[in-house]
Formats: sequence, structure tokens, C-alpha cells
Amino acid sequence: MRINYEPKLKFVERISALLNNNKEDIDKFFESAKTSPKRSIRCNTLKISPEELIIRLKKYNWDVSQPIPNHPEIIIINNILQPGELGKTKEHILGYYYVQEITSMMPIIALSPKENEIILDCCASPGSKTTQAAALMNNKGAIIANDVSISRTAILSANLERQGVTNTIMTRDDAISLSQRLKKVNISFKKILVDAPCSGEGNIRVSPRTLLEWSEGLLKSMSKKQKKIASSMIELLEEGGEMVYSTCTHAPEENEETVQYLLDNYDIEIIETKLPIKSRPGITSWKNKEFDKSMTKCHRIYHHDNDMEGFFVCKIRKLSDKKKGEEDI
Repeated sequence: MRINYEPKLKFVERISALLNNNKEDIDKFFESAKTSPKRSIRCNTLKISPEELIIRLKKYNWDVSQPIPNHPEIIIINNILQPGELGKTKEHILGYYYVQEITSMMPIIALSPKENEIILDCCASPGSKTTQAAALMNNKGAIIANDVSISRTAILSANLERQGVTNTIMTRDDAISLSQRLKKVNISFKKILVDAPCSGEGNIRVSPRTLLEWSEGLLKSMSKKQKKIASSMIELLEEGGEMVYSTCTHAPEENEETVQYLLDNYDIEIIETKLPIKSRPGITSWKNKEFDKSMTKCHRIYHHDNDMEGFFVCKIRKLSDKKKGEEDI
């Protein structure tokens, strides 16, 4: 049974400010927060086509739809399913699909990995985005999939195997240490994904308990960690290379503030990218802080705009290896 927790007053105040104190918008946000999201999956095109998978899924009497014409691999199950039902099918066990929130697919769509590229996924477990990248690359090129936790890398390994991914090398390290080790041997990347650990404000529909555990102290702590991780990854990016920074949270401290830190300390630019779902531009000010005007090229995804989970996506290009005066984190 779903348990909804009442949001803390400070959380309500912050979301209200982000939504420009528009009462209708705010009401929709919190009303939507109390509902369960639709179940979505991603067809694993390394093993099966979307058309073939849909034929199989319909045998379960599932009502399925493909909401994004240019991405037929993205499938919504419109039925009300029993807990665990998506994970018990033969097709899931065989790795024909991956259970994944649609907004969670946006960072890889923004990064747009290609065949024969070498990319880095620095916070890879449980593997949703790594396996998505591998499918887009047709198992060609190479992916370095890193995570700091041995238990999480075990999950990552299992998912890579089930999905039939063969172009991925797993590493277990924290992002800062990994960056230092790779720089010593002059390894850099054309594309990097930093799907950073965060406070999870965007996941309150899937995990209502997030509201109970939320605090402004947590946001500040996560922001410090994110700046360190993202900085270490910028240093591994080759000149002209691209990095996607993403979180599943709405907090500006973890989003625009972190990106602003990178702009202040590295020779980079935010670049325009299109997403196939509704998003709102990044903000250019928060409380007493002003952000670069190019922050509007970032994507803020709210659950009540798409009936999906919340996310933040920003695509960055490295202009040169020049480093600006680094601020204290």
C-alpha cells in the first residue's frame, strides 16, 4: 500500500519559489506527487526490436504505448500491474527490456553516444544508462562504467550481463580517485555522463519517503559532493568533448549552482540540446545567487508536466584545458 508523507514547510516554500509562486502550478505539482507514475520500460535493441517486444507483451494482455515517435524503444505499460510483475516476465529475465523511468533515459539521449566512441559513465550502477548507451552504440566502441560501491557494481555487472552488453569495462572507484589515476596515464574521453548522486526530490512519486528524509542540510551536503565529482570529470574530458550532468532532483544547489561552479572554474560552455519530452529552462537566480544566462539551456523536468519523474539535465562542452581560479567548495 502506498504511503504519502506530508512535505515539510521549507520544501513547499522552495518548490513554490521554483514555480514562480504560481498557485495553479504549485497545486498540480503536489497533487501529482501523491499519485503513482505509469510504468515504463526500454526495449533492449541489442536483443530484440520494439515491434517484436510489443507483440510479446500484448500476450500478457498489457495495454502498451510508445509515447515518443522518434524513440520506439521507449514503451509505457498502461495497465495497473501487481508489485514486481514487470520483473517476473520471461522477456525481462532474458534481457529483452529494462525497467526504467522515461526521464531517466533523457541524459543518455542528450549525450547521444555513437558507435566506436569511448565514453565514461562515472556513477553507473545499477546500469540503466550504461545499458541504454550500449544499445545506442550497438555494442561497439567502449564504455567505462564506474561505481564506488562493491555491492552496487555487483548489481551493475548482473544487469550488463542480462542485457547482453559486451562493450563495457567496469571499474570500482570514487570519481576523484578514478580521475587522478586516468590522468596519470593520459586517458581522456570525448563523452562523459555524470548522473550524480542527489537528494532525489524528483523521485517523490516513486519513493514518497524522500519527503520524510528531506532536509536543506542534505541539499548542501550533496552539492559539495556533486561539485567534486563533476569537476574531476571535466578534467577527464578532451578539448571539444561533451559531458552531460544530470540529477533526479529539483534543488538549485544540486543543479544550477553545481553547473555554475564548473563555469566559474573551467573553460566550458553550456550547449543547447533537445529532449523529446516537456521541460522548463534552468533558472538564472536563486535566493541571493545569480547564475550565468546560458543556464536557460539546461532542462528542468517536473513530474506534473509529463506524468513522469523529475529530472535535471545539462549538456556541457569543454572549450580548452585552461583552468580558471578554483573556488573553495
